[in-house]
Amino acid sequence: MPARPDGIAVFTALFGRAPEVIASAPGRVNLIGEHTDYNDGFVLPFAIAQRTSVLLAARDDDSTRLATTRLRSGGPRRPVELPLARLRPGTPDGWAGYPAGVLWALARAGHRVGGVDLLVDGGVPVGAGLSSSAALETATALALATRWELPLNRPALAAIARSAEADYVGVPCGIMDQMAALSCTEGHALLLDTRTLEARALPLQPAGAGLTLLVIDTAVRHSLGDTAYPQRRATCQAAAAELGVPALRDIDPAELPNALHRLADPVARRCVRHVVSENARVLKVAGLLDSDRLAAIGPELTNSHASLRDDYEVSCAELDTAVAAALAAGALGARMTGGGFGGCAVALVRNDAVGDVTGAVVAAFAAAGFKQPRVFASVPSAGAAAVRL
Repeated sequence: MPARPDGIAVFTALFGRAPEVIASAPGRVNLIGEHTDYNDGFVLPFAIAQRTSVLLAARDDDSTRLATTRLRSGGPRRPVELPLARLRPGTPDGWAGYPAGVLWALARAGHRVGGVDLLVDGGVPVGAGLSSSAALETATALALATRWELPLNRPALAAIARSAEADYVGVPCGIMDQMAALSCTEGHALLLDTRTLEARALPLQPAGAGLTLLVIDTAVRHSLGDTAYPQRRATCQAAAAELGVPALRDIDPAELPNALHRLADPVARRCVRHVVSENARVLKVAGLLDSDRLAAIGPELTNSHASLRDDYEVSCAELDTAVAAALAAGALGARMTGGGFGGCAVALVRNDAVGDVTGAVVAAFAAAGFKQPRVFASVPSAGAAAVRL
């Protein structure tokens, strides 16, 4: 069952009855392909073991009651309650906006759902760059679609979840995170064309190659609703319009020098250089995974971080320290993962170097006066699942 056993007890205590559906969805690590998804580009995420669960039961009225076990104060507080008819972008704010946004997006798309009691249980670390918001949105969307038997496939559910975040909560995200949460499979990364939503599972089994994927949580929490993320997106859209292409994905790497020459704004030039080169790196890494050469992807991960740091300017001191320390201690490659400005880095490490890399990162953070990072191995895991009780 995709939920903690005591989640059912909490739901029953809160709402006076048992849940009818439980769904869970994972966070993700993006192996490579950062800030390409809203440029119609290519991405290569994999699902992680950490998951967010949503438990729900239908009501016989128009009311929606939303609760969570994830508050720092301990147990769940009084549920957020409002009628379906009063759902409006931005209301309610905070965590409840994400499941409310899914209900709103389903209704806007013409899918009938009724009032609901809903509990968010457990979950992906918030603000760590592991896509906690998409895990919540997709678990909610899958739970609702299961309860009301909606004719929605995984890409359609991803579009609903993305609309909840972009149009209701107000974060102008791409669709990578929602597709990853819904479509990733155990032991694989997901090569996703974000324009067509064509997806292909690529083998990603580090243990079989004597390797470990280490996630380094810098403990720096970010909010992608802040100004920097929308600014990057707006810069990319303006540059694509200036270059006469639908999206930056349409610039061939061979034509990149000419494209950069045509742009007067140095910030736009750097953004374009990152997106075009990052798309090329994704496809190169995909080819290496296809040919069972996982260890060979390391330099591409490191090149991606340099591009995100220097051209796209979305890294931070903690992420740079994590990457530099991991590489100095023997990692084959390392990069920030997620939107940036904090969150996590990922490093590809030989099994016999895991201890050295972990120790070096912790020591480097201590020397810099940063909070102690959390370093853990991550295994490519399964995507979202739901069960009716």
